[in-house]
Amino acid sequence: MQTSFTPEQLQDPGVAASEKILRTCVHCGFCTATCPTYVTLGNELDSPRGRIYLIKDMLENDRPADEKVVTHIDRCLSCLSCMTTCPSGVHYMHLVDHARAHIEKTYKRPFFNRLTRNVLALVLPYPARFRASLHAARLGRPFAGLFKAIAPLKAFGAMLDLAPKTIEKPSRFAEPGTHAPTAEKRGRVAILTGCAQPVLKPGINEATIRLLTRLGIEVVVPKGEGCCGSLVHHMGREERALEDARRNVDAWTREIEAGGLDAVIVTASGCGTTIKDYGWMLREDAAYADKAKRVSALAKDITEYLASIDLPDPAVRANLTVAYHSACSMQHGQKITAAPKNLLKAAGFSVRDPAEGHLCCGSAGTYNIMQPEIADQLKARKVRNIEATKPDIIATGNIGCITQIGSGTGIPILHTVELLDWAYGGPKPDGVPDARPSRLDALLAAE
Repeated sequence: MQTSFTPEQLQDPGVAASEKILRTCVHCGFCTATCPTYVTLGNELDSPRGRIYLIKDMLENDRPADEKVVTHIDRCLSCLSCMTTCPSGVHYMHLVDHARAHIEKTYKRPFFNRLTRNVLALVLPYPARFRASLHAARLGRPFAGLFKAIAPLKAFGAMLDLAPKTIEKPSRFAEPGTHAPTAEKRGRVAILTGCAQPVLKPGINEATIRLLTRLGIEVVVPKGEGCCGSLVHHMGREERALEDARRNVDAWTREIEAGGLDAVIVTASGCGTTIKDYGWMLREDAAYADKAKRVSALAKDITEYLASIDLPDPAVRANLTVAYHSACSMQHGQKITAAPKNLLKAAGFSVRDPAEGHLCCGSAGTYNIMQPEIADQLKARKVRNIEATKPDIIATGNIGCITQIGSGTGIPILHTVELLDWAYGGPKPDGVPDARPSRLDALLAAE
């Protein structure tokens, strides 16, 4: 794609990076076939190629974002399916991130849209505030239908619908500290506690720490780490996202220097995609560029890390059928596709791949709050495909997907690591069917 940026414009590092990305696009349109919003809405401007044209026009002309651009950029899930499909290697993620930052700086949103985004940014990244808001949601839930009937308040109705009916107690595993291995020590890792996940489902990190310590891995919950910055990053609030990144880089660097780290373990794939991008995000910060690059290199999804170490024979072979939902941030953002399924198979589960596995479930951070109609269509499509595999359980690697898909089906949905923890000696997760005897065991029992 030809571009016509001026030398002065290219002095801006963000514009210069975006210009290089734009020049790699060859208009081929392969991205349209795998873009969830284009597949759902059929509008060229709701495809990656269409958004690229809008972004190019906005940036080249150095003009403020307008309603048309904002509408179509806001509808982007940042699922990154287009990057998996693109034969030219267009780094759409960095391009749309820059466009969102430009929108945030140059466009004044309608009052209720600003209000909703401000509420999300002030609540979700902070576990104590988020927990308090979920308690308050119990009082507001009866009014969800009323909120959804008023266009400017639809997002608040979506929030109430998504709020869990029961709220987990805070977990001691989320507190800073060190968890010693219960077997011979063979590694040391830090684990991201995060923000929303320890409130919605603290059992995920509990299962991770139990499993790793049984395998001889020392697990550190560093003091001072917090939200990875994804939520505000995808809102275009660049400086706030960089503050979150710097805080976490500092926390993990202290642990690297104190006792060394083999990895920074992440159990929410959406967070993992962002943390692995810290090196890029902080590339212009002389004080943090090298440290951020080192942290990004150490960041590993829990399944990615488990696939790199030797595992014992399973303590329990459940012989249950698992539909594996590959979160967009896992398969498209981090390019991790085989490891989770291979681990589940080795642990004794029968794994099935739902049709259209490349399409997003509609969660996408806060997308199911900000764009509830599109998110609901994607959820219904995803649930149909999953249920068609007739699984006993659904497994995935992202808390957003667990919440989104779980709101549309009665099939138990768990994090992959919860099933692996059970298979390798941990407790059976709540709601999961009992293990079944294998065919051989059944035959021997019959004799």
